[in-house]
Amino acid sequence: MTRPATIVDVARVAGVSRQTVTRAMHDMAGISPATRDRVLAAARELNYHPSRFGRGLVKPAARTLGLLVGDLTNPYYAELASTVLRLAGERGWNVVMAEPGSVADLTGGADAVIGFTGLALDPPATGAPNLPVVEIDPPRVQPGHGRVEFERATATRDAVRHLLSRGVRRPVVLDRAGTSARGRAFAEAFRAEGVEPVPADRELGWPDLAGAAPDALVAFNDLDGFRLLRDLASAGVAVPGEVKVVGVDGLAVGEFVTPRLSTLAIDLTEVAGAALDLVVELSQGRSEAAVRVVAHRFVARDST
Repeated sequence: MTRPATIVDVARVAGVSRQTVTRAMHDMAGISPATRDRVLAAARELNYHPSRFGRGLVKPAARTLGLLVGDLTNPYYAELASTVLRLAGERGWNVVMAEPGSVADLTGGADAVIGFTGLALDPPATGAPNLPVVEIDPPRVQPGHGRVEFERATATRDAVRHLLSRGVRRPVVLDRAGTSARGRAFAEAFRAEGVEPVPADRELGWPDLAGAAPDALVAFNDLDGFRLLRDLASAGVAVPGEVKVVGVDGLAVGEFVTPRLSTLAIDLTEVAGAALDLVVELSQGRSEAAVRVVAHRFVARDST
């Protein structure tokens, strides 16, 4: 097989139900010795190893979720981590948390892993082939991993049309790497409306951008948006009168800066809930549709 065997595979080979496989693997009552032997033989043939999380679904012991997150000093990751901790606690799960590393760092003590790092996670360790792994907004698809994908296209178009309705004609799109998906999406959305944006590196501040005479700045994320608001205030540039500013991420603190930052926001409770649901699906062998999509929405505030 090109992927680790699941309980579904064992049930098919043994000609029994998933519940019967569970009973056989955990030496539970309710099946005959012959059926148990047939199931165990199928498991050996397929090199099937029950996931720790899967065992937790039928035993009362608490499950432990490993959470890999990006830099916790960045409120974007901290807000998501806080939401996962809350929702996992409501389900009775324990959570161990670590900053970026490989999935192998958590396989010894975690029954499942959720990763939200901005990086692609390594495959599970060889000794844990059935470890459920879910990635949030991953840069690429990792076979065998569940994933929560972000949809920004609609919110991006809404933000661009909002800016154009406010008279914007010389937007600058600040891009972290110069070629990021979100930067390209904003540039394409402006072009679709007949306006050619000016691309710029994210490290540029207002003094560097002033020569472009922009009337709007699209920051790579909310943190960069806050920095721009600070630079503009220091330079005496009125926001939104002279320059409008939009961020991406929808950080809660955006409501408390002056002016309040317009942004592409996302419901982190929906994101965390989707990731936790995928963990359960993967632990039950349902990997064929282990994808959820959560959409951003444009939130217009005082900065535009």
